[in-house]
Amino acid sequence: MNLNRRHLLGASAAGAVGALASPDTARAAALASLGRDATQYGVRPGSPDDQTRALQRAIDEAARVQTPLVLPPGVYRTGLLNLQDGTQLVGVRGATKFVFSGGASLVLGEGAGHIGLTGITLDGGDIPLPPRRGLIHLLGGRAIRIIDCEIVSSGGAGIWIEQVSGEITGNVFMNIASTAVVSFDALGLIVSRNTIFGTSDNGIEILRTAIGDDGTLVADNRIEDIKAGPGGSGQYGNAINAFRAGNVIVRGNRIKNCDYSAVRGNSASNIQITGNSVSNVREVALYSEFSFEGAVIANNTVDGAALGVSVCNFNEGGRIAVVQGNIIRNLLPKRPIGTAPDDDAGIGIYVEADSTVTGNVIENAPAFGIVAGWGKYLRDVTISGNVIRNAFAGIGVSVVPGAGTALINDNVISETARGAIVGLDHARPVTADLTSDSAQRYAQLVIGSNAVRR
Repeated sequence: MNLNRRHLLGASAAGAVGALASPDTARAAALASLGRDATQYGVRPGSPDDQTRALQRAIDEAARVQTPLVLPPGVYRTGLLNLQDGTQLVGVRGATKFVFSGGASLVLGEGAGHIGLTGITLDGGDIPLPPRRGLIHLLGGRAIRIIDCEIVSSGGAGIWIEQVSGEITGNVFMNIASTAVVSFDALGLIVSRNTIFGTSDNGIEILRTAIGDDGTLVADNRIEDIKAGPGGSGQYGNAINAFRAGNVIVRGNRIKNCDYSAVRGNSASNIQITGNSVSNVREVALYSEFSFEGAVIANNTVDGAALGVSVCNFNEGGRIAVVQGNIIRNLLPKRPIGTAPDDDAGIGIYVEADSTVTGNVIENAPAFGIVAGWGKYLRDVTISGNVIRNAFAGIGVSVVPGAGTALINDNVISETARGAIVGLDHARPVTADLTSDSAQRYAQLVIGSNAVRR
């Protein structure tokens, strides 16, 4: 290679210019390499003027040529923006901000697939949205990606999607008037690693218009401060709510301070609730209720709830559960205002039909460590290998006429003033301690060797 003095001086000058380039210049160059720069279409970051028309033109043109639209740092005041098939909006995380000026939503996609929103803050300004609307509102569409965005001060939902597949990952939701993420009739959805602080309805809702397979994965989210703003008896105030949605997996979430439940599965068959950390919720922490078949509730920790785990409504067809390996403690003696006044509280685990309760540790339960059955609604339950400490009664089991079979064996039960195992007529203890030699026997109960310390 022929190197002369002129070449060396040129190379040195180019290196000096690169070294002296400002961080903003370097960042702008990096952004420009990702796709079309929105400023090419008359969009002006930081302008006090409404940018809706210029932004819409830029979105349409970038989608037409199937290239990302890059939004440099700055504030963009805008109304409703319609996303086309293939729209990709790319901002600088924490620096690119859409400020909502009004409309039904800030971002709308209808029947548009392969939409991507990355690194954008969407500020709803607490402007009320119509019912059943989100600041981001997507109806139909495959392969949606909403990643590393911030959704704040929405006057409705944060994200509302229907019949969508894709992922909602790594986003931050704060000060949401209803629910952070609402999904209806998902086609294959992941909701993961999001942070949700302060909503007035629920944290995440996975819903279907009719009972059926859904399969949404809700994993590794941090959800705190969920209020039951509209009131009700459990429809609101939940961190994660699955309704009619089968095969939903809820795992590894950190959930704190909810007016009602951490995870509520209603008519949600084959739900898996595993490895979640829950504290300071004021109703049932982990719930599988109404018309479901199949629930796995395993390896969770619950510290502070009115009831730790409830698998119920055999009268509605709710059955088949594994409740295993959970740590449940420091239970509350009452449920919140709005629930039925006779609803049980202070119970670690409650089950009814075709279920096993094994390997759990329950401590500080004002009522019962474990309860099996409600009146005649008891069938084929095994309670084995659990540790129960400091409860009014260790295990309560229905003994009314018509109640089904239960096996209670190999549990460790201590510090239970009313008894280690007692028979129930609904919520009322009606027998002496069934572990005592003189206790009445019931044909449907098999009570084996349990280690009891009174």
